[in-house]
Order: sequence, then C-alpha cells, then structure tokens
Amino acid sequence: MSKKKRRIVVKVGTSTITNELGNSKLRTMEELALAISDLQNMGNEVVLVSSGAIAVGANKMRLGEKPREMRMKQAAAAVGQCENMFLYDKFFGYYDKTVAQILLNAEDIRQEEKKENLTNTFEALLENKIIPIVNENDSVSYTEIESEDKLFGDNDMLSAVVAVLCRADMLIILSDIDGFYDKDPRFYKDAKLISRVEEIDDSLYELAGGAGSRRGTGGMRTKLQAAELATSQGINTLVVNGSKLSALYSLMNGGKEGTLFVAKHN
Repeated sequence: MSKKKRRIVVKVGTSTITNELGNSKLRTMEELALAISDLQNMGNEVVLVSSGAIAVGANKMRLGEKPREMRMKQAAAAVGQCENMFLYDKFFGYYDKTVAQILLNAEDIRQEEKKENLTNTFEALLENKIIPIVNENDSVSYTEIESEDKLFGDNDMLSAVVAVLCRADMLIILSDIDGFYDKDPRFYKDAKLISRVEEIDDSLYELAGGAGSRRGTGGMRTKLQAAELATSQGINTLVVNGSKLSALYSLMNGGKEGTLFVAKHN
C-alpha cells in the first residue's frame, strides 16, 4: 500500500469488540479509536462499520445468552447500539474526534432516493472530519436478523456496500484470525495464510466454508462476498486480525498484513 491519503472503510465484528461473556472489550475499543484517529490525523477519511449491538445489549439486559426470540433480539440491538455508541463517543473523544451514528437496513440501499441521501450524508460528515460509525438497524430490520442468506452477514457485506457508496479507496475488514487461509487455522496447524488474492472464484468459496465465531454471524464466506463486491468496484480489500491493530499503521506505511484482495480496474 502506498502512503497517499485515501478514504478508508474499517469494519469491526462482534468477536473483536466483545468477549465470550458478551462484555465489551474496552481496551480493544479504545485502541481501535486511537488507531482510526491516527489514520484521520494522517489526512485520511475514515468510516467505521461496527457490529456487536445484539451481543452487548443481551449482556446489559442480563439475558444470559444471545436471544432467540425476534422481539428480544431487536430489544437487545436497541440497548446494545446505545451502549456501543456511548463507548465509541467516549474513546474517540479522548483523541478530540467527533463521531456520528448511521443505522441502515437493506431498503436504504435498494431505493435510489434513500441511497442518494445516504451518500450525501456520508460526504457531508467526511468533509467536516467527522467519523461515521455505521451499523445495521437491527431494532427495526427483522429480515436481516432472521434470514439464512443475509444481505449484510454480520456487517461484512454492509461494509462493502458502504465502501462502494462512499467511493472508498480501501476496505479493511478486521477479523478474529490473521487473514484468509487455505484451511481453518483454528483446527489445522498446517493452515497457510494466502497473502494476496487476484481472483475470487468457486475454489476460494469452497475453502471459506461456513460461519465463523460463535458470537458473530459472519465467517470467511461473508468476507469473501464482501471482497468480491468491493474489488469489483475498484476497492482494494484487506482482511487482517482485529486483535493486532498495529496492522493498520503498518498498512498505511506500505506494509503487508493479512490478505489483500486486489481491486479490479475496468
């Protein structure tokens, strides 16, 4: 990656910002706020797409486990989103940054007028050096929570859609492993990291398999789908380990981290 200033979308998943008990990982959230603030201080424009509302809300409501009933999922999402934004506002505030909340559902993307309004909102925020924090509007959008083939899949696809809407130069997806492997490194010690992908084809989807961590709903398959969408629109996409936020600095300084899905330029 070159050092030129760019527009970057960073996506963080549930498993990166919450622990096994459903509590927020405060240190990780603060380090994320610091890293993104530094990226902006380098002259970049940054959008954060963040999951985790249902997991955090379920914990705050003392439900004991992730809710299964729709109304409880939506209630947990409403509580958790409030908590997440409170923490992000606090941590970004330490570094003199202003954040804004944007909640989306599928209809906001499909309807041309809403889509245009959304694009204009992003542009206005970024022009004013405000960091948009985006999540799906789970307290309203029940179809995405329940669907087996979600449009946004733990926000991996949402982050790609946002990257396209914002005409981003780069999409960085923070995962709970170091990148895309030839097999699951949590089960196979001989798994090898694939550092660069020029073409996303059926063989890669076969390697990706099913869903990922227990607290999130997205796995490598949804990350591949997100990378396929973003790269088709000329956006370089990286999957890196969210527990190693120093990777964000390395990337900005031309380093190689995780897996790069190379953008297509028509």
